[in-house]
Amino acid sequence: MRNRTKSNENRVRAKPARPARRRPALFLEERRSRINEIIETRDRATVQELAARFGVSAVTIRSDLDALARAGGVVRSHGGALRREETEDLPLVVKQTLHQPEKMRIAQAAARLIREGETIILDSGTTTAAIAARIGSLKLRSLTVITNALNVASVLAPLPNVRLIMIGGLLRQVSSSLVGPQAEQVLRGLHADRLFLGVDSLDPEIGVMTPDLLEAQLNALMIEVSHEVVAVADASKFGRGSVSVIAGVEKIHRLITDDSAGPEIVEALRARGVEVILV
Repeated sequence: MRNRTKSNENRVRAKPARPARRRPALFLEERRSRINEIIETRDRATVQELAARFGVSAVTIRSDLDALARAGGVVRSHGGALRREETEDLPLVVKQTLHQPEKMRIAQAAARLIREGETIILDSGTTTAAIAARIGSLKLRSLTVITNALNVASVLAPLPNVRLIMIGGLLRQVSSSLVGPQAEQVLRGLHADRLFLGVDSLDPEIGVMTPDLLEAQLNALMIEVSHEVVAVADASKFGRGSVSVIAGVEKIHRLITDDSAGPEIVEALRARGVEVILV
């Protein structure tokens, strides 16, 4: 009898414990977006440290880095990946994965500036596309939007209260934007109350910049035909170099950026007459 009791106790003790509940794995695109953010912030990352951070195999991380490199977001190196040089023009699909919370806050603040019956210009870019996405919730009866960006136009096209003016030109596939003499010719015949200008680089001494010469020329013309210029850029764009200067910061009336912007750059911009809005 005693032996049977011990046998029963052993069977109870032998019952396997429930495995600890694991955190849900990140979706592939979310993980790759975060990897991109890490490399953008730190300039480089190794396969081993990324595998440990995300709890996946080194093979999975190598696949992620290869995919990001093909999309143009990073440069593959032995054992990891490097950030692309700042002067390079990243594809739109890569840019839209970067600094998303900051861009959403900037877009929300920018959209609050839009008034009934205005004509505005939305430059190409992911932050300006985020502004376009908020226009439908503004409950405006009438708004005219001029843009050279296919992604912006696709967001606004279904809105019945928006009169959309799409300027023609040469398609830059990397940014889904239209540029060149044809675009400039159309723009010269227009006027806007307000321009929302997305920039790739901003330096108080040099000005606002972009990697592409034709884009810079069109952006400069957008500034000329607009009554007010509002630059929208997250703080990662500050102090970065780029090839083509659009204009000096004196041409910018307002800058909307996130609250991680360095105080010295903010003060330098304000000293040059730029109203800086931190969000």
